[in-house]
This record gives sequence, C-alpha cells and structure tokens, in this order.
Amino acid sequence: MKKEFKFGTDLDGKAKEELIRLAYEGKERSYSPYSGFQVGAALLAENGTVYLGCNIENAAYSATNCAERTAFFQAVSEGVKEFRAIAIVGGPKGSKKGELCAPCGVCRQVMMEFCDPRSFLVFCASSPEQYQAYTLAQLLPKG
Repeated sequence: MKKEFKFGTDLDGKAKEELIRLAYEGKERSYSPYSGFQVGAALLAENGTVYLGCNIENAAYSATNCAERTAFFQAVSEGVKEFRAIAIVGGPKGSKKGELCAPCGVCRQVMMEFCDPRSFLVFCASSPEQYQAYTLAQLLPKG
C-alpha cells in the first residue's frame, strides 16, 4: 500500500517518527501464521511517497517475503526507483511494543540495488521515539 504522505526535504524528528508510525501500520498487515512475528516497513521514495510493506510468510519458508522487500517491490512495480529512507519495526503478533529489527542480507542487497549506500537511511525502531539509524553502507560494508 502506498501513502500519499509527503515529507519535506529533511528527515527531521517529526518526519522520522511519522515514518516509523507508518511502519507500524505496515506491521498490522503482516501475514505471519507460522512464526507469529510481524514485521512492517515504510519506504520513503525521493518523490515523498511512502510505500508500506509487511512480511508475508509461506509454509515453504523460502517463498516468504520480508516487509522491506515487499515495500521495495511495490514501489518499483509502480516505476519508482529512487529512495531516501526506510523504517523497520517488528514484534510478536498483537504486541504494541516492537523489537529492533535490522534488515536481513537479502533485503540489504535489494536496497543496494536501488539506493545510494552513503545517503540511504535505515531506521530500526522499537517505537517512534526509540530507534537506531544507519546508512546502508554501515549495514552492508563493501556491498
């Protein structure tokens, strides 16, 4: 799902909090009957549009898709290929408080395909006020 929320040119505190809040919205759409662990992502495109993603599990785990890739694939399928940041949240089903979730290696590689590793920001959050920020280069050195 895409949100027509338009961010300003800077990712200030309020904008980061809103991006994380939107990731929680994505988390609520998770299909995770096997692990019970829901993950949501909110991907900010350069044009200001936010694409939401959730993890989608399958009994054959290799067919499972992460929230981050769900958001990226939706954006790319709509012709958007330039991005500024992503917020990622996760936690047990029904939990309002999250856990810090970093993207897996496959998701980091997808990010590397479309993002400048020095400027693309990754917010791993447990709440809108508690997060850790990384550049893609920090998460995937020498990618």
